[in-house]
Amino acid sequence: MNYPIVGTNQTLSFNDCEIISNVYEGASFYGQDSNYPGNIPSYTNNGDGTVTDNVTGLMWSKSPDLNGDGIINYDDKISLEESEQFIKEFTLAGYTDWRIPTIKELYSLIDFSGIDISSYSATSTEGLTPFIDTRYFDFGYGDLSYERLIDAQMLTTTIYTSTTMENAKTLFGVNFADGRIKGYGLTSPKGEKKFYAYFVRGNSDYGKNDFVETEDGTIVDKATGLMWMKDDSGKGMAWQEALEYAENYSYGGYDDWRLPSVKELQSIVDYDRSPDFTSSAAISPLFNCTQITNEAGQKDYPAYWSSTTHQRYASDRVGINACYVCFGRAMGHMGRWIDVHGAGAQRSDPKNGNPNDYTNGFGPQGDAIRIYNYVRLVRNAETD
Repeated sequence: MNYPIVGTNQTLSFNDCEIISNVYEGASFYGQDSNYPGNIPSYTNNGDGTVTDNVTGLMWSKSPDLNGDGIINYDDKISLEESEQFIKEFTLAGYTDWRIPTIKELYSLIDFSGIDISSYSATSTEGLTPFIDTRYFDFGYGDLSYERLIDAQMLTTTIYTSTTMENAKTLFGVNFADGRIKGYGLTSPKGEKKFYAYFVRGNSDYGKNDFVETEDGTIVDKATGLMWMKDDSGKGMAWQEALEYAENYSYGGYDDWRLPSVKELQSIVDYDRSPDFTSSAAISPLFNCTQITNEAGQKDYPAYWSSTTHQRYASDRVGINACYVCFGRAMGHMGRWIDVHGAGAQRSDPKNGNPNDYTNGFGPQGDAIRIYNYVRLVRNAETD
């Protein structure tokens, strides 16, 4: 397999609100990441400024400190245009074949033992836990001299096939400060949008799916070793219901279907497709996606729940949100409803509640709150 999915490293269990003791098969909230850990993350510090991912085979630059001054700050950030020349001349540990990662390569590094700082109002980073393993990788939050603490977006080469924010050319990036994928406009009020960057080499097939449709309504990805349902759930549901739906599902002679982790779910996004560009969901046309009407009244496609909780920085209710992936537009209310983060974004919302309580969305981009998300089930094909 050229595209093994790294586990989320989320070993804690959660209910709709808090951390709970480990849950066992048949109990409420069974089926989350703590029950299905997947490929345990494993890294080797090579001692030369590089880190090897022992699951994916990818080698990474250890630090986004691009100017080498020992401090990770705004001076290390780089625009997409600047990076295209920078990478041509970049040498590290004797290697010259480094590249800017795709969104799927970069997302392989995300670690959901991290804590989302979206609600954090202090300025100190002491005690914060980013969504990357800092035992192996150097990491910097946003530079408060120029930006917010949360502005730690990382560069990729993956350009959105449509636009966000009403006609902004957009790049998909991973933010290891808040644990999300969003589309970021390539320009900002300061000029070109700048990003932190890790560079990668090796396994150039990583992130490339190899789907095979079976006769029984399932799709096997030979690149990841996962089997997927061709059809989705056909309706939205709250997170606990999604877990129960998955655990009780039987199809094609298999009864080990489950709700995918967010990293498994993101692996089937097709970033070459979008509702505006291909009039489809951001997924291979082998899959069936239920059509919905979005907040702007447009024909669109659902967001899908994952089994991954998105922990937030708080004194209580740390587990109220779960991660989902948008296979249609990632809507937000900016005076009116528009696509703010792109089809292929990974966001998180409350596991239960009433989305009608958020008539203008939530947060600085007025993110549409998606509580009743759809489900696409997965199982491990290599166990057959």
